[in-house]
Amino acid sequence: MAATRKNFELQCNSEYERLEKVLVCPPTFMSISEIINETQKQYAEENIDESVATKQHRNFVAKMKVEGIEVISLEALEQFPEQVFTRDIGFTLGDKVFVSNMGSEIRHGEEQLFKNWLDEQGAPFLSLTDNSIEGGDVIVDRDVIFIGISGRTSSEAIHKLSEALSGFTVKEIPIDKSYLHLDCVFNVLSQSEALIFPPALRKEELDYLSTRYELIEVTKEEQFTMGTNVLSIGNKKVISLPCNKKVNKDMRDRGYEVIEVDISEIIKSGGSFRCCTLPVKRSNR
Repeated sequence: MAATRKNFELQCNSEYERLEKVLVCPPTFMSISEIINETQKQYAEENIDESVATKQHRNFVAKMKVEGIEVISLEALEQFPEQVFTRDIGFTLGDKVFVSNMGSEIRHGEEQLFKNWLDEQGAPFLSLTDNSIEGGDVIVDRDVIFIGISGRTSSEAIHKLSEALSGFTVKEIPIDKSYLHLDCVFNVLSQSEALIFPPALRKEELDYLSTRYELIEVTKEEQFTMGTNVLSIGNKKVISLPCNKKVNKDMRDRGYEVIEVDISEIIKSGGSFRCCTLPVKRSNR
């Protein structure tokens, strides 16, 4: 574990406070080389146009920078075709950083790049090595952490993580394993509102979430185009795909500023804006 620099700060207490610093990785070598989710099945023959994906990702990064977000780019390596989805390699909960244990063999090794960056910053971190857990299944809202039990995150890993945390309540959310991660079917927009695709969750969890949030339902069609997988950047600003017209209207009707960015080539691999970002610092200022 690296020594901490006094001037270095990592902090994330929600999905919607002002985003200050985020890690991304360009889709330089992005491809569907091994089908690892349902969305990729639909596009495996067509595959990914890396030049289009790169141009779209560059535009996404530019939009974040315009909003005052510090965007840090990890090096893209040819052996990692899914590397654009930085959300999965780790997560920040409060002032603690956790490095994931990836649940798919094709992604094994990506975590090391995150560790290297943390070491360069002098930031301490905890590696979750015993059981698989990925950041797409981890959603934080102040003192509660929702963690999806999926094909990539096990109940055993959640229990291990719970032991390493203090001051948080961990709520397990089992999802239909045909959906890759929790953030493909659920995402928190504010203290009182969340996006959800109800068919992917059990009634027990739906009932619980409905007592905590006003749930904005995403249609089957817009779930497929990653309607829940928006990125909140603070001050009720949300980055979303132009094609998800209903969810964008629903958010605007509730006072959100929806910034539409096209990453339609990237979502062919099963992830959108939340998947493509690893927030390491948010602020409530």
